[in-house]
Amino acid sequence: MPMDPMYLLLVIASLVLGFGTQAYINRQYKKYNKVPISTGMTGAQTARRMLDANGLANIPVQMIAGHLNDHFDPRTKVISLSEAVFNGRSVSATAIACHECGHAIQHERNYAPATFRRLLWPVVNIASNLWIFALMIGFVLGIFQLVWLALIMYACVLLFQLVTLPVEFNASSRAIAYIGIGTYLPDDETRGTRKVLTAAALTYVAGALVSVLQLLYLFGVANRR
Repeated sequence: MPMDPMYLLLVIASLVLGFGTQAYINRQYKKYNKVPISTGMTGAQTARRMLDANGLANIPVQMIAGHLNDHFDPRTKVISLSEAVFNGRSVSATAIACHECGHAIQHERNYAPATFRRLLWPVVNIASNLWIFALMIGFVLGIFQLVWLALIMYACVLLFQLVTLPVEFNASSRAIAYIGIGTYLPDDETRGTRKVLTAAALTYVAGALVSVLQLLYLFGVANRR
């Protein structure tokens, strides 16, 4: 059975976008990880200062194992930084640490897209695990109501990804604003933090774009069937 050329194009586009954006963020991270930050502070120290400056002394900053898996958990209200960021004294470490603080500030100030994203998560968590099984069973057994249910679930996953975009961009904007005002960095270091955060945001854009293309493809297949 010949492969659908549209599906082949979708696979190629997904691989190009996925590997391309990942390579770009790794390149920017490594480049600016070699540039010492003029404040001399570690990522953890910068995060602590940014949180305190925004009245969030109650939010702890902890170190975790891994690479580029830094995150803020709204359930525990804890910022977790990878070892390289937690102890790093580089432009990359500063950028990433401040970005996660941006998420903490969003949570404490009830930033609407972040709140909506949290409300979506329980539904998306279920839909992301079930949609592919519903789709396969629906196609195999010819139960097209199940196919459309699968597409609706996948659309919920896509909605979550789309809502994530303003959340990520806003966290980066908060980070850049603080870095520009609160750390007194030279212009070249400020530009470096912006490049690191822009590269990181592109991974979310690429992921959402791939999901849009896949959903359109699946809708087309369902309509033909």
